[in-house]
Amino acid sequence: MSTAPALDKRPAAASTTGRRRVSLPVLLLIIAGVLALTSIVRIVTGADGITNVSQMSTALKLAVPIGMAGLGGLWAERSGVINIGLEGMLILGTWFGAWAGYQWGPWIGVLAGIAGGALGGLLHAIVTVTFNVNHIVSGVAINILALGVTRYVSAFAFEGVPQGTSKQSPPVESLGQFSVPGLSEGLEALNDKGWFLISDVAGLLGGLVTNMSPLTLVALALVPASWWILWRTSFGLRLRSCGENPIAAESLGVNVYKYKYLAVIISGGLAGLGGAFLSIVANPFYLEGQTGGRGYIGLAAMIFGNWMPGGLALGAGLFGYTDSLKLRGGTENVHALLLLIAILVLIGAVWLAVRKKYVGAAISVAVSALVFAWYATTTEVPTQVVTATPYVVTLLVLALSAQRLRMPRANGKPYRRGQGT
Repeated sequence: MSTAPALDKRPAAASTTGRRRVSLPVLLLIIAGVLALTSIVRIVTGADGITNVSQMSTALKLAVPIGMAGLGGLWAERSGVINIGLEGMLILGTWFGAWAGYQWGPWIGVLAGIAGGALGGLLHAIVTVTFNVNHIVSGVAINILALGVTRYVSAFAFEGVPQGTSKQSPPVESLGQFSVPGLSEGLEALNDKGWFLISDVAGLLGGLVTNMSPLTLVALALVPASWWILWRTSFGLRLRSCGENPIAAESLGVNVYKYKYLAVIISGGLAGLGGAFLSIVANPFYLEGQTGGRGYIGLAAMIFGNWMPGGLALGAGLFGYTDSLKLRGGTENVHALLLLIAILVLIGAVWLAVRKKYVGAAISVAVSALVFAWYATTTEVPTQVVTATPYVVTLLVLALSAQRLRMPRANGKPYRRGQGT
């Protein structure tokens, strides 16, 4: 299989999009710039909550289910299978995690949640890979099926059980939390100083080492682990070749069906882990509707990340942060972020003008002016705006990043064994 690596070495980024991929130093510079602007906004508005440790810790907790769903979507789509069923697999993970967790302990619940999501992934693989059903139709059907089945079985599994109802499970024992001794307290103290940029970075880092669940560490470790497996092993190369050119992969001896099945089952298991996190860590019980569309937001995070684990993690963090705003000083914090949005859009307008895209620049200036006027003429935003913020951010991010996206070439395309012969 000496020619197999050729499947992965192509000028795709240049030929498909006509744009260069953002390098790591440039990305870090952009992140540092956004942090600096955020710090300025915090100082000007007095909204210290936008970068404090508790805000970042909550954001991390809310980002994990989104990130696991997105990572699951990445595994499936890198093999060429679109997985719209992430929401349903997330639901299965919440139900199985709580059902097993309250009876046999939280870690058994985690394993059961993974198994529940993997079961949904197996069903999606059977329907799409073996029977070649449209991937979107199959994914939507799994979402509906998962919602209906869990609603039906909850009446039998939880009703009549102490502290359980037809829509809610009994509470699950906690996995526990921990903070890094010394470092957590030091970063929190530094964050409380209110210094420019330094305190904001301390708040960000403090959220990563304060009141963490062991399952959060597992989820964080899965991001680099997925990158290493998919981009640094022969298994990952074969799997990705199935998503780029399954006919060529088959001609080189790759069992395309096998790799697609494995990828989609792993995809479901990762989404199931995100669901178990919701019903064991984020809330210690299953509650009907508790996923709140996070499977779809995870899919958006994957697309925002351009089908790469690192970008996906950034997207999940962004959506988790906006989701956390409604839990901690939402109206004040979102109002302060209006100023940040106005500044960022204005910077975008300058960038478009430099590139001689004057129409886009003019529209951006107008949007920036409107957002600034909203900020200047109000003292807080309605609670409905705070609730809708994660979904609005999802749409805006996808709209702004759409021109840089490049999905696997054979993603969603039907494939039959032997069709290349």
